[in-house]
Amino acid sequence: MDRLYFITDRKKFKKPFLDQIKSVLDKGVRVIQIREKDLPDDELYKLVEDTLEVAKGYDVKIFVNSRVDIAVLLGLYGVHLPEKSIPIKVVKQKFSNLVIGKSCHTVEEAIKAQEEGADYIFFSPIFEVEGKSKPVGLDGLRELLKKVSIPVYALGGINMANVRDVLNTGVYGVAGIRMFLED
Repeated sequence: MDRLYFITDRKKFKKPFLDQIKSVLDKGVRVIQIREKDLPDDELYKLVEDTLEVAKGYDVKIFVNSRVDIAVLLGLYGVHLPEKSIPIKVVKQKFSNLVIGKSCHTVEEAIKAQEEGADYIFFSPIFEVEGKSKPVGLDGLRELLKKVSIPVYALGGINMANVRDVLNTGVYGVAGIRMFLED
């Protein structure tokens, strides 16, 4: 997978949703997670379907947050599971073709996700983010990287000013919302 992982949040977009997706794709991002938790099922399904249409020709890997059903029905690359979600191993047993990511906030959660079969994890927050738990910092990220062997995406408070420092830890990649919206 690509090392840059864009997570959607249409409430933070300055452009219409599909225009923002196209803009991020034009910047070279090739992994996108549709994370619009407040949408009703039918609207989320349609949004993901429309995103697939916009992404044609970009060789992009599209994930949906939490919704295994939508991932399977639309033939997505994978599903990203939040911290408190259905067990990874159950999804893997039923849908072995899906790439499964998991959000983790402690080393213990990350180790458990790896043991359950996660293909990658998000580890967050790295830096201060309003409304999120205490940041783990670069040292916390480095410590985690010693304990797991699956790809780790750093998330939380990462921007163009600190992204190089994050990547220099040896992390697989970076995930975010705002960083990819910067011009």
